[in-house]
Amino acid sequence: MAPANSSDPQQAGMASSAGSRLAPLWQRLQRTPALVTAMAVLGLGLIGSSAVLVKGIRTAKDTITVTGASTERIRSDYVDWSVLVSQGGASQQQSYGALQPLVQQTQAFLLGHGLKAGEIKLGALNADKEEIRDPRTGELRQTRWTSRQTIVISSTDVDKINRLAGEIPALIGLGVPLAINEPAYTYTKLAEKRVDMLAKATKDARNRAQAIAAQADSSIGAITNADTGTFQITAPNSTEASNSGSYDTRTIDKDITAVMAVTFRVN
Repeated sequence: MAPANSSDPQQAGMASSAGSRLAPLWQRLQRTPALVTAMAVLGLGLIGSSAVLVKGIRTAKDTITVTGASTERIRSDYVDWSVLVSQGGASQQQSYGALQPLVQQTQAFLLGHGLKAGEIKLGALNADKEEIRDPRTGELRQTRWTSRQTIVISSTDVDKINRLAGEIPALIGLGVPLAINEPAYTYTKLAEKRVDMLAKATKDARNRAQAIAAQADSSIGAITNADTGTFQITAPNSTEASNSGSYDTRTIDKDITAVMAVTFRVN
């Protein structure tokens, strides 16, 4: 066994060679100005910290899009309504002659129940001819005409028309052949109402956006884009909705809902 303090000649040679290379490097570092060394250290520190700083910076493209809605109850202020009186006869002249007293009776009923003359108009008169033939031979057996007269009612008194629509079937019991259409209730100030509803929907969108941004310690800035959704005018408390919008005319009272998709800048 070799003595403990003895050394391998090959290992000794390698250590000597490494030491000869390190010595010039250490000498050069000793001659490097202190300012250069300090700048090198500072540069390394900035590179390391920049990765952290950039993660906290928000760019100008940071936005949030929120949908706001506004719902309000409105009351119709106009109504269109019509009834159809019809009468048949063996000839066009006969059916027309039998129709006129029925039309006059219907007009008198409407006037007697509160309608004004200016609220009632007569539509176009229509007459249809029907030929009844023998199903086996095709021979003409009878010709029958039916004359029809539409009575059109337009009024701002929606409650009165609503009441009359329930009372006019009494004429049928008196022998007047009537086809009663459903009144169509509308709101004439809808254009003005839409502007107000869109403003409220936009305000609702901002409130929602602020609540969301607050959870991220951010704030909401200017609006960058706003898309108007469809208006839904439905019966009160209805869940009915349509992609193209809806307009209920069956009820006097209605719910109008406006929707806005608003994009805000995030600060």
